Amino acid sequence: MKKAIILLWALLLALGTALPLASYLVMEQLLGASAPGLADSGAAPAPQSQEPGGLAGLAGTGTEGDNTTVLLQDENSGQTLTLSMRDYLIGAVASEMPVSWPDEALKAQAVACHSYILYCRDHCDDPAGPWLAVDPARRQGCLTDTVLRSYWGTAYEANYARLSALIDQVAGQVLYYDGAPAGASYFAISNGMTEASENVWDTALPYLTAVDSSTDLTAQDYEVTVTLSVEQVSGALGSALGISTAGIDPSAWFGTPSYTPSGYVDSLPVCGQTVKGTALRSALGLRSACFTIQAQGDAFSITTRGYGHGVGLSQWGAKALAEQGKSWIEILAHYFPGTTLDP
Repeated sequence: MKKAIILLWALLLALGTALPLASYLVMEQLLGASAPGLADSGAAPAPQSQEPGGLAGLAGTGTEGDNTTVLLQDENSGQTLTLSMRDYLIGAVASEMPVSWPDEALKAQAVACHSYILYCRDHCDDPAGPWLAVDPARRQGCLTDTVLRSYWGTAYEANYARLSALIDQVAGQVLYYDGAPAGASYFAISNGMTEASENVWDTALPYLTAVDSSTDLTAQDYEVTVTLSVEQVSGALGSALGISTAGIDPSAWFGTPSYTPSGYVDSLPVCGQTVKGTALRSALGLRSACFTIQAQGDAFSITTRGYGHGVGLSQWGAKALAEQGKSWIEILAHYFPGTTLDP
């Protein structure tokens, strides 16, 4: 056991400049379902809400520059973390993209993070409370300097210098819509199209609409198939959705789904009840709401395409656009149409 722990630690250090998603997959294989996932970053605007635009905003309050103090809730310790905006952006971008990715993708991610955290601030129930829940220990949402030193290991100095220099190049840049910071959410991989916000959070935001992200089709692990036992699926349906499978043949549990215009599951019949695709995704712990389910004897084969909620900036898409020569400004304009940049 001791040797296994040492080997795991060495492997994680080696992944210091690799994609957080890659390290997630390694952890998932070694540790099981408790491994952290980063696909739904930008999914929760504030600790109190799961829907962008779901609360009355305080448009444009406070200072938007690097002197802003950011309040975060550490989900692991329960404490409130207080960071400068610059330190927050370094920790947030490091949790979302590998430092080895193209400059323009990293800068686009930094501006999205900056815009999003200000959106969270403006939509908090408690103006004095934390703006966003993060878990640095599990490398989710934002990494503190202590975690960065552990995560990057001997590459810490070089990685920190590179990332901080890029963030300084876009210092103070924020996406705005209608005079207020935009809820510039982000995720790992789309199914080839991003999703409109109302299909995930029931709130339509004009700049979170479906856009082409077909470069995601070539992303690592774009399509993944998992097998869940009948018992696992039945338990999840009961505990998460209150749906009983008693007396129903497993082959008849799931009906024909309807789809959103972007190709994600909108809803489907489950044991005689209509269930939203996003709700079933959450209940079964699926990578994406773009999925197919097939009964195979005493198990279900579930194939997903993409990774994350699908709304806003596709991180793999940003990488691909940067490799095609697009600037961070062009990347953000593509994924958040109708927004404007304000330094």
